[in-house]
Amino acid sequence: MIIGVPIEIKENENRVSMTPYAVRTLINDGHEVIVQESAGVKSGFSNDEYTKFGARIVGTLDEVYQQSDMIVKVKEPQEAELSKIRESQIVFTYFHFAASKKLTESIVDSKCVAIAYETVQTENKNLPLLVPMSEIAGRLSVHNGAKCLESNEGGRGVLLSGSTGIEPATVTIIGGGIVGSNACKLAAGLGAKVNILDVNVQKLQFLSDVMPPNVTTLYSDSYNIERLLPQTDLLIGAVLVVGAKAPNLISKSMLGMMKKRSVIIDVAVDQGGCVETCKPTTHANPTYFVDDILHYCVANMPGAVPYTSTMALSNSTIPYIRSIAKHGYKKSISANKSLQHGLNIHLGKVTHPAVANLFDFEYTPVKEVLN
Repeated sequence: MIIGVPIEIKENENRVSMTPYAVRTLINDGHEVIVQESAGVKSGFSNDEYTKFGARIVGTLDEVYQQSDMIVKVKEPQEAELSKIRESQIVFTYFHFAASKKLTESIVDSKCVAIAYETVQTENKNLPLLVPMSEIAGRLSVHNGAKCLESNEGGRGVLLSGSTGIEPATVTIIGGGIVGSNACKLAAGLGAKVNILDVNVQKLQFLSDVMPPNVTTLYSDSYNIERLLPQTDLLIGAVLVVGAKAPNLISKSMLGMMKKRSVIIDVAVDQGGCVETCKPTTHANPTYFVDDILHYCVANMPGAVPYTSTMALSNSTIPYIRSIAKHGYKKSISANKSLQHGLNIHLGKVTHPAVANLFDFEYTPVKEVLN
């Protein structure tokens, strides 16, 4: 199989989908890998490193898309890429269809095979291709939240850890999954007073056992959220419904309960956001104010640490890429239930129930399209 690695053209996206070491693995398996010139440079990988391990370097996006059986990316195809996707071509990337009906319609129209990293799911409900980026996004949410709280960034001028004789900031995290637990770990380690909320009581019991004493676990309901908002300096939205739009848990009217110039980091922005006033921003222009509340809603937070992110992502995706390349996508998906969850759109048919339901597409079960 010919696997293509295009340069990421989303604004301020510095990651690349595969490291040179992953490329070497595929070359050793007998496949061909095409890498667009300079695709890995911003992640710390030169063209020479890719060619050393057997990749073929090409100059343009057109060449990558025209010559590849499978495209392996980091972010969803951008406007300039959509017309280049060929019928029956496999595209393996973070799609986050729930955030964009237009993207969903374009991929349906292309009749490609769209496998989404974020919905690949194991039998025990783990999300192996979302976990590495979620870990990084959770930790970055605290890094960026602490910075946004500084007065020169527009925040309240509060130090997350507090100081001698001065109480620490209060961080409230909605969602106790991978993003939320990593945010909690870092915020607690910095000395903040941390509240973490979730609807899964077993998850709360686990967090209560493993987190330090400055972390309080609470059931996530409107009462607890509204009770905590007036105390909160940094609010982190870390809610995930696999394949579907994140629920709005913070309405615009609820911003009035918060302290002026407190900060909201909505990590769920990739899936539409769990804060009503959330809108996607970029690393170049990451923040904006609504009702005197500073919002940070960068849709690709791990792109700020591209070396770490690329290594983590590539290590996680390579087993799936190898399987698809070796056996073909139909055999590989049929044999791997995790990949069955990952197949979102197949030759114009929507095969993920949450995506179909959200945008009123006809739903076609994965098993039907693989026959």
